[in-house]
Amino acid sequence: MIQFLAETAWLVPLYPVVGMVLSLPWSPGIIRRTGPRPAGYVNLLTTALGLLHGVLAFPAVWHQEPTYLYFPWLEVAGLNLTIPIELSALTIGATIVITGLNLLAQVYAIGYLEMDWGWARFFAFLALFEAGMCALVLCNSLFFSYILLEILTLGTYLLVGFWLNQSLVVTGARDAFLTKRVGDLFLLMGVLSLYPLAGTWDFSQLGEWAKTAELAPATATLLGLALIAGPMGKCAQFPLHLWLDEAMEGPAPSTILRNSVVVATGAWILIRLEPVLALSPVALTTMIAIGSITAIGGSLISIAQIDIKRSLSYTVSAYMGLIFIAVGTHHIAAALLLVLSHALAQALLTMSAGSIMLNTITQDLTQMGGLWSRRPISGLSFLVGVVGLIGLPPLGGFWALLKLADGLWESRPWLLVVLLIVNGLTAFSMMREFGLIFAGQTTPMTVRSPENIWLITLPMTVLMGLTLHLPLVLQVAGLLPSWASLDKNVALLLLSSSSMGCLAGALVYVVQIVSTPVRLPVPAIQNLFANDVYTPQLYRSTIVFGVASLSRLANWVDRFVIDGVVNLVGFVSLVSGEALRYSTSGQGQFYLFTITFASIAIALITGWTLISQSFPIL
Repeated sequence: MIQFLAETAWLVPLYPVVGMVLSLPWSPGIIRRTGPRPAGYVNLLTTALGLLHGVLAFPAVWHQEPTYLYFPWLEVAGLNLTIPIELSALTIGATIVITGLNLLAQVYAIGYLEMDWGWARFFAFLALFEAGMCALVLCNSLFFSYILLEILTLGTYLLVGFWLNQSLVVTGARDAFLTKRVGDLFLLMGVLSLYPLAGTWDFSQLGEWAKTAELAPATATLLGLALIAGPMGKCAQFPLHLWLDEAMEGPAPSTILRNSVVVATGAWILIRLEPVLALSPVALTTMIAIGSITAIGGSLISIAQIDIKRSLSYTVSAYMGLIFIAVGTHHIAAALLLVLSHALAQALLTMSAGSIMLNTITQDLTQMGGLWSRRPISGLSFLVGVVGLIGLPPLGGFWALLKLADGLWESRPWLLVVLLIVNGLTAFSMMREFGLIFAGQTTPMTVRSPENIWLITLPMTVLMGLTLHLPLVLQVAGLLPSWASLDKNVALLLLSSSSMGCLAGALVYVVQIVSTPVRLPVPAIQNLFANDVYTPQLYRSTIVFGVASLSRLANWVDRFVIDGVVNLVGFVSLVSGEALRYSTSGQGQFYLFTITFASIAIALITGWTLISQSFPIL
């Protein structure tokens, strides 16, 4: 039975598709008597079935070689497009993480959106997210992975724009969609350029081809940069990072998936393409540079934000930057471990933040405070998420960061400095958020803010338990880095950066040894990070200005050149028609005169042409 479930694990993405289809009768209101709530329960059931299928199939593929299935899709003009599926411990384990987090997010959403009448649409969009991500991790083809990434981009647009009657929501959904399209366009160029070179889009075959491939440096560089552009947008890396910030306008339950696993889809593609990217040292250096800039910049910007969701979003970008560094330095195992630990910790932080926002009716950190005595479960969940994210033992984030730090110490020590800085800044930022929310005196917004109903508190508590037990799960699975093989000095440095960041954040925002809000001595630097390094202004003065100028130029050409020519032809036709109307008199001698005149004119033109050809001197 278990073997059969393993062989049919490719069906896991179809469970949420079934739930999405079954939600349709409630979406336009075909079924009215029950209200939209059954749509949520149906999707909850299909997600649970997908999770159960993955969990039962996992033992059969553990420590086994990957199995590949091929489903013919299109064969035309010599092009054979077959959908390859990889069934392995890695891919099925990824579906377990996706379906498990989505199951918790759906239970959370039932409580969070209790009074919302858009249940059918929301749960159908969540199902689209789940199906796309499960299919992506199982797919072994770059071409079909690109298609699935586009489906996820559509899902992002729909979920961010769920409350479509709010202007900021519409703007956020539009910007998220368009920003991702910039990277996707270059990724498509890379996908189409790779096939003539490698003769395949299968990830496993691309890895074998890359071992012996000999590409011109310019070709390898352009190909690598194009393949990096797509993941840059998906992982919210500079300068394509603003979409994640604006996507925070969507409902908090959808943010749980977006902050944890949706942003990691770009990292997944990077990991699968690492052998191809390694053909170009320039591409790897670019990836490391982008990751370093985003990691440090995102951490600093996060500290300067007063919106709780915006602060978390920049932390997500920072950690995705660390994954870019890990892939660029060939530390794939550390990258995968970092994706897993970050997904659980960030989902827990988002759940805790959403629970706080729901009862306090605000996202402004400066309007919160004193919630530790009123919200102990939310506060404890937030603390566990913080410890699980940064390099504090014994939780998963420590082991993931330590594995990456140990590898960087041996190959590129200067990148270890970047990692330590990011880890320390993130620890400070997270403790700052914790202090502003849970420490200090209560405010008018928090004086009446009890724990939420069990539908919100239960999934948060379950996820807190999973985050706490992640090291034990990794140890049982044999995936926990060996303490004996790791450099103890590097571990001490990582622990020191985490401790210093947490201590500084606690002293300032929990103990409050200085008055808040804290301001830097140089206001220009504070404004720089508070305004997202002026990236929106940079966009408006460059890309937006350029596109707007080209649009105005195209509008002028369309109105005065293209339409002008068409209108001129129409005007001439109208005038000539009006003139010819007077020549239709009904008198035969006038018609005969017209024919004779035209015949003489044609004869003269023809005769002159013949004379010119006979006597070129004329």
